[in-house]
Amino acid sequence: MIEESARRFRAELLDVHRLRFVETAAPRLTPEERLAMNEVWDAKVRDNPSYFDGPVLVCAGTRREGPDELTVSWVRTTYRHFALRRVPFSTSWLPSFFVSVLQPADDGRLLVGRMSNSTAAPGRWQLPGGSLEPPEGDEPLDMAALHRHAARELSEEAGIDASPDDLTFWNVIRAGNGGIGVLFRAPSLPAERLYERFEAVVAAERAQGRDPELDRIALIHSTAQLPLLAGPHADYLEPIVRRYEASAAERA
Repeated sequence: MIEESARRFRAELLDVHRLRFVETAAPRLTPEERLAMNEVWDAKVRDNPSYFDGPVLVCAGTRREGPDELTVSWVRTTYRHFALRRVPFSTSWLPSFFVSVLQPADDGRLLVGRMSNSTAAPGRWQLPGGSLEPPEGDEPLDMAALHRHAARELSEEAGIDASPDDLTFWNVIRAGNGGIGVLFRAPSLPAERLYERFEAVVAAERAQGRDPELDRIALIHSTAQLPLLAGPHADYLEPIVRRYEASAAERA
């Protein structure tokens, strides 16, 4: 068994079939880290008042249990913790633990979205998804909880209502900063419906005076089209699209 903590990785798919989740204690911040974290967070809130210090999970490490199973250690914290990424001397920051959804169109293309300017990653292209939230009360953090969270993110960001049971576990991605993403695949839908649902959710958000989380979507069929998406890309997007493209070629 190999224990892996937060360090710099090459973004890659981990190809596991079973996941186990273990809650662990948060690292203790030094007074200097806490002060610097709060200063960074307060500055970000001044620049973008929409930032909310709500509850979130982060990844404390992963451990292989044989070739097919991965144990993910997780910690309860708040979004303020991510400000530690901008504290050069911090040794206590932990990377993201998130879900993402592959939403295909009927013609085989894959939906990707661009984060709006009000988000923590403005202009970045990625799959619909987001950081995990702590389970409520005595509820466990398990695959059923991740299915529900993934379905909610797909609905909130892309306007696509899918039952959690309709989502299929697809793979696990490790981002370059060590963050762990659990990937699900949604049922295919007509391209016209994907655009219609996205436009509807954007209009609804703006009618409420809010910026949508995604301000644009695109449908792509291969990594060759990634350079056409102007702006930064999540570092884990390319290996996901490459595997999706290869899987589509195998089914053809």
